Amino acid sequence: MKRLMLILPSTTYRTHDFMAAATKLNLDLVVASDHRQAMASLIPDTTLALNFRKPEEVVHRVQEFHQKKPLDVVIGVDDTSVYLAGLVSEKLGKPHNPIPALEAARNKFLMREKLQKARLLSPGFQRYSISQRVSKIAKKTNYPSVVKPTFLSASRGVIRVNNAKEMENALEFLKELLSSPEVSSRAYGKEAREVLVEDYIPGLEVALEGILVKGELKTLAIFDKPDPLEGPYFIETIYTTPSRLPGYVQREVIHTAWRAARALGLEQGPVHAEMRINEDGCWVVEIAARSIGGLCSRILRFTQNITLEEVILRAAIGENIQDIQRESSAAGVMMIPVEEEGILKQVKNVERANAIDGIEDVIITIPNGQELTPMPQGGKYLGFIFARKKTPEEVEQALRKAYQQLEIAIEHRVKF
Repeated sequence: MKRLMLILPSTTYRTHDFMAAATKLNLDLVVASDHRQAMASLIPDTTLALNFRKPEEVVHRVQEFHQKKPLDVVIGVDDTSVYLAGLVSEKLGKPHNPIPALEAARNKFLMREKLQKARLLSPGFQRYSISQRVSKIAKKTNYPSVVKPTFLSASRGVIRVNNAKEMENALEFLKELLSSPEVSSRAYGKEAREVLVEDYIPGLEVALEGILVKGELKTLAIFDKPDPLEGPYFIETIYTTPSRLPGYVQREVIHTAWRAARALGLEQGPVHAEMRINEDGCWVVEIAARSIGGLCSRILRFTQNITLEEVILRAAIGENIQDIQRESSAAGVMMIPVEEEGILKQVKNVERANAIDGIEDVIITIPNGQELTPMPQGGKYLGFIFARKKTPEEVEQALRKAYQQLEIAIEHRVKF
């Protein structure tokens, strides 16, 4: 039985799905997290608490664990844990992506440098210290532009600006966001004091889910994003697959994603790429060395009812995944956005939404009584709606109908 260590943040939605996949594959699973597991004392040697803020300490602690309970594979699930898993694997002599590639995959400025050097279509970009004079940055910027943190995901802190005044407002907002302990604790080095400014890329946006095996990209799905993402904020909502784009455009998307992975130096494991398509070609918005976030992976089903998490684990332990193919039916997910600030009282009519033809499940992931913070300041969705039908058009329609059924009751705080 192979022993696999899964490094994951306590905030991830995906613990259950990865554990189910590991059980199905008969793996001896060790869960390493930034939070001590409640059952750790009852089931020793199956969990490990780590301080993600100190990579050297993470490597040392896992190495100590490895000496007692040898590990075969170490993987992560999000940008930070994937990077930490790479550091650990390098120390243990286990398969991993090159560390510079993982650093570029989680830092948007380093990623832009590598993509530009590889001569992929690239917007103009510049990294600034958040301590620089706001007016000076605003004067240097071409408009429209997008300003964003270098290390956050899920469009958090990403803002389109059309003029100097909007840039000044966006930078002041980002100063406050990056100074919050919850955000700054995720940064390494100077990342919490830096922003990336890049030219706005117009066009249709898609996402590609794939997995690298010895440097070759196996495409698992291309997702259309039918809702326009034009700013000022880039709140993702609906993903549908298979893509409705012409075959030649899909081939360009796949080739661009492979070139981007190669440019970063990625060689193995999952990749999730966001791209925009316009008359000039296919542009990489970003590419990450991880799979799709949240619960979105649940819309992907493969040969013999295999999940995306199982595909990832099979590849990690060296199994041949080339014959695994996605099911033929169309599928989609809607990430339910947080549109208002306040305290969540209740999400009503979930049963009614579930009853819409084609809807598989509606999951509300924020409990009643918790505070809601909209994007771009917040980093969580209210929940997820999953659909499966014959065509992506029918999937999109079902998702929209289900969302329309929901009534979200929010208690608004009185501001003095």
